[in-house]
Amino acid sequence: MNIPPFLILLGAILTEVTATNLLKASDGFSRLVPGVLSVVAYGGVLYLFSIALTRIPIGPAYAIWSGVGITITVLAGFLLWHENVTWMQIAGMGLILAGVVVVNLARTSTGD
Repeated sequence: MNIPPFLILLGAILTEVTATNLLKASDGFSRLVPGVLSVVAYGGVLYLFSIALTRIPIGPAYAIWSGVGITITVLAGFLLWHENVTWMQIAGMGLILAGVVVVNLARTSTGD
């Protein structure tokens, strides 16, 4: 099966966001089920990200993983955990996502 590498990267991102939210739900590992599921999910993240890195250069892959992951995690914090999001945080995420775009544009302009 030939899965596109960016789809694998997206799987790693979504699994990481899930693992992070399970970690929050574990309440400092005081709740067993979400804590164990979080550890298992983080194992899945490492596996998926390692597969993505076989076909995507590490710089752009990590930039995408970090930028998109931060953005989705903040959104999940707002929607699931009712955490406040300030305009400064939104602006910061916009800058992070702009950085991801620049890293990827630099990669395509150099022919990588």
